[in-house]
Amino acid sequence: MSEGLPELPSVFTPIVALREGGDAMARAVAMAPDHGAGTLAWVRSWARVEAAVVLEPEQTLAAARPALLAALCAAVDALAGFGPPEQPLTFDWPATIRVNGGVVGLARLAAPPDCAEDAVPDWLVVGIELAFAAPADAEPGRTPDRTTLFEEGYDDTTPAELTAAWARHLMANLAEWQAAGFRAVAERYLARLDPGLAEGAQRGIDPATGDLVIQRDGQRERMALAQGVTA
Repeated sequence: MSEGLPELPSVFTPIVALREGGDAMARAVAMAPDHGAGTLAWVRSWARVEAAVVLEPEQTLAAARPALLAALCAAVDALAGFGPPEQPLTFDWPATIRVNGGVVGLARLAAPPDCAEDAVPDWLVVGIELAFAAPADAEPGRTPDRTTLFEEGYDDTTPAELTAAWARHLMANLAEWQAAGFRAVAERYLARLDPGLAEGAQRGIDPATGDLVIQRDGQRERMALAQGVTA
């Protein structure tokens, strides 16, 4: 049962609700081998948005890893539907999410630990974590680089609504990737990537690996997605 999660497409099954303090990523990883694609774990909490979804890619691990970027785009697509208009929603490479300049969360990816880069994984798990509201005992100004969604004007929604919106946008992004290739997802990710990263250079995403490719003055630099991602 979703236990408070807004209605989702039938592709999401089972849906597992965890209590405050639960770890959605860990639960989805534990369930992935037996329950497969569409398994959704989420945390019932007022303070944060935390959810993870099991995928079953048909590509090799290297080629499927950019699903992390699709999950990030889904997160900001969900946020854009609930927050103040024109609010800056940006990424730090590879998987940090900023709202109005403050760090609000991140996306994560996990794969079977023994899966080789050139092998097709039995499953992948992508997840997000977003700070929705500060704890009651939080000290104002202690972490000036961080913020919460509530502080940034997301006061007319709930973590459950944002979780459901993220899941729907994730499936839409993955469907678009499958139908038309990764380019559209890559372009949306790059449009929100910190403009100060390699300012003035040409930036692209290698669809075979998800690596960030920076080209400037005839020189090419590669920032590996695999090295910047932790489960």
